[in-house]
Amino acid sequence: MKVAIIGAGNVGAMAASRIIDGNLADVVLLDVVPGLAKGKALDISDTRPITGSAVSITGSEDFSDLKGADIAVITAGLARKPGMSREDLLKKNSEIVKGISLKIKGLCPSSIVIVVTNPLDVMSYLVMKTTGFDPKRVIGMAGVLDSARFINAIKGMGKNIPGGEALMLGSHGDTMVPVNRSKGLSAEVFNHASETARNRGAEIVKYLGTGSAYFAPSASVFFMLKAIVKNEKSAMCVSAYLEGQYGEKDIYIGVPVVLGSQGIEKIIEIELTQEEKQAFKKSALQIREGIAKTL
Repeated sequence: MKVAIIGAGNVGAMAASRIIDGNLADVVLLDVVPGLAKGKALDISDTRPITGSAVSITGSEDFSDLKGADIAVITAGLARKPGMSREDLLKKNSEIVKGISLKIKGLCPSSIVIVVTNPLDVMSYLVMKTTGFDPKRVIGMAGVLDSARFINAIKGMGKNIPGGEALMLGSHGDTMVPVNRSKGLSAEVFNHASETARNRGAEIVKYLGTGSAYFAPSASVFFMLKAIVKNEKSAMCVSAYLEGQYGEKDIYIGVPVVLGSQGIEKIIEIELTQEEKQAFKKSALQIREGIAKTL
C-alpha cells in the first residue's frame, strides 16, 4: 500500500510520521520546496528502528513519484494567518489544488484522495471535478476534526457522552452545524462546546501567530487512512459529495459516512431537527458561494 502526501508542511509531515509510526503504509512525501520533503522524510525514517516500523518513507520534489499511489492526501496550500478566514484562502489555494489534481488524475487515476487544504469543502469539490473521479473516492477531512474538537470541549466541561452522540456536520468553517443526540447534555454545555469547536482553528492560529493547527488535523487524516487501508468500515463525519441526501445535491459538505477500502461506502442520513436543517441549509449556501467563485 502506497500513500502519497502532497505538501510537506506541518500537517503533511506529521501525518506521514503518524503513518510510519503506525506501520500503516509506505509513504512518499512530496513538496515543491527544494529539500523540504527529502529532509523531513529522512528524519521520519530514522524513527523506524525505535518504533519497530517496517514500512518505508521517501521524500521528493518530483511529482512523477505520485505514480501508483493507492491513496493521495492533499495538504499543500497556504495556511491561515491571524485574521484570515478559510474563505480568504480560496483563490490561491484553488490554483494550487487544481494543479495537483491534474497530476493525480494522470499518475494515480485509481487512487482515493483525501483533501485537507482549506477551504476544505470547496477544495474537495474542485478535486472531484478536476480529476473526474467517482465522488466516493474524493473525501474531505473535516468532520473528524470538527467533531473531535466538539467532543473535547464537552469533556473539558466535565461531561462524558457516548461516541456518536455529538457530531459536527456542515461546512468546515464558521457555519458548521453541531448535532447533539445525548439526553444528558445541557443546553449550556452544548452551546459553549459548539462555539469552542467552531472557533478552535482561529484560536490556535491566534496563539501560534505564524501557523495553524496540525496535531489534531494529522491525527484526523491518520484515522481516515486507517479506516481505508484496513477496510474498517468505520462511521465518521467527513466532507462528502451529496446527491440528494439531506436535501442537497452537487455539493461537498460534512456528513456522517461509512469509510472503507473503496472510500465512502455509505452516507448515513440521520434525522435532523428543524433548527439543524435550517443551519445545514445555511452552511450549504456558504459552500455554494465558494464553489461559484472557484469554477
